Amino acid sequence: MSDTVKIALLYFAVISGISVLLTIYDKIASKKLKKHRIAEKTLMCVGIAGGAVAELITMKLIRHKTRHKKFMIGLPVIIVLQAILIIVILLYLTGEIRC
Repeated sequence: MSDTVKIALLYFAVISGISVLLTIYDKIASKKLKKHRIAEKTLMCVGIAGGAVAELITMKLIRHKTRHKKFMIGLPVIIVLQAILIIVILLYLTGEIRC
């Protein structure tokens, strides 16, 4: 496995962990710490940064923000777009497509 792949996997593991922690914290804060919530904008940015899959799974598991269309539609759209981007990058790196 190349160093680039290892770094990419490490990045996605870290950003996924961060998204899980932020989502769980916001769920707890929604009940007990109303002044210390995580902004929806922040949660979406973490999803865009690569934590969308982990964030969506966590939200479904802990039933947090599941009524918000912004998250229940937005995160799957982000996931699809990121998957397409990853496929295009891999095809470019393997030489199967050229710009």
